[in-house]
Amino acid sequence: MEALRFTGSTKKLEYVQIPVPKISEPNQVLIKVAFSGVCGTDLHIISGDFPCSQDTFTLGHEFSGTVVEVGSAVQNVKKGDRVVVDPNDGCRCCDFCHSGNPHFCKIGGQTNLGVHRNGGWGTYALVPTNLVQKLPENISLEQGALAEPISCLSHGWDLLSPVPVGSRILVIGAGIIGSLWACILHLQGHRRVTVSEPNTNRLNILKKLDTGYDLVTPNTLTKSSEDPNYKFDIVVDCSGYCPAIEQGLGLLDKGGKLCCFGVPPPGAKISVAPFDLYDKEITIFAVKVNPFSFVKSIGFLTSLGSRYLDYGRLGIEVFDLKDYPKALEALKLGKVAKAVFRL
Repeated sequence: MEALRFTGSTKKLEYVQIPVPKISEPNQVLIKVAFSGVCGTDLHIISGDFPCSQDTFTLGHEFSGTVVEVGSAVQNVKKGDRVVVDPNDGCRCCDFCHSGNPHFCKIGGQTNLGVHRNGGWGTYALVPTNLVQKLPENISLEQGALAEPISCLSHGWDLLSPVPVGSRILVIGAGIIGSLWACILHLQGHRRVTVSEPNTNRLNILKKLDTGYDLVTPNTLTKSSEDPNYKFDIVVDCSGYCPAIEQGLGLLDKGGKLCCFGVPPPGAKISVAPFDLYDKEITIFAVKVNPFSFVKSIGFLTSLGSRYLDYGRLGIEVFDLKDYPKALEALKLGKVAKAVFRL
């Protein structure tokens, strides 16, 4: 089978042919991968900016596919089922896991699919049954490939809520995550939304969603901020870029919330004036992955449907796995909002 393998110790990515994995434990599921997304985290891993396994493994933590074989103890899915995969797991023994916060688990995070063990950038993937979620008939495998990022947004939505309709909202970054935030906000009835993005290609892609949102560059935000009344109730940063986060923080009105959703490089810092936090009663929180939010993600996929999840309108381009250099380059240049491999 074909696979994209990454070696953490040498930072080397290779397209190779490897044997199809075999079920060796009763709780395993063998999945024929259909679509597997490229996440910003994958780019950080490849560039050496995100911690991962130092061994050689198959990348990819956003994928959908069809079950081709199951272990003897598997009961939740069967051969032929269309499924998506939650790549994150905890040890299920520690205090964090037992209190419903497996994403804080100090052991489980070291076993995440596509980051520390084999993931979905290959023809087949071997997955523990507890990480497999069956797709409803009304959700396509293409849409299912977005289940993992939307599950992270679902967790963020839970932390951010309630969001009163009519709130003034700023989304920073118009990559695929910013676009999906725009979709979910629009689905929930929010219309006073501004999206800031320096790459005009990405802004033009976002126009295809026909949300009616204000699509601006950071320079436009800077000029608008000269008006003391130009403020937002909520800022959702999807960039992980510290100057952009600081700009968004400065545009929050009294009682505002800053959601740090984008993943910055380790060690990156922002400057915050504690007096401003006190004076405005600002809330700052971050979102880490998707604890127990895959069921909610399936709900979002069903509600969003083809109105929002059409690949063409989202700026998602599909590539063959062997064409991975083209996919990664298109992402880095912002020519596409997201790249997805078709296996």
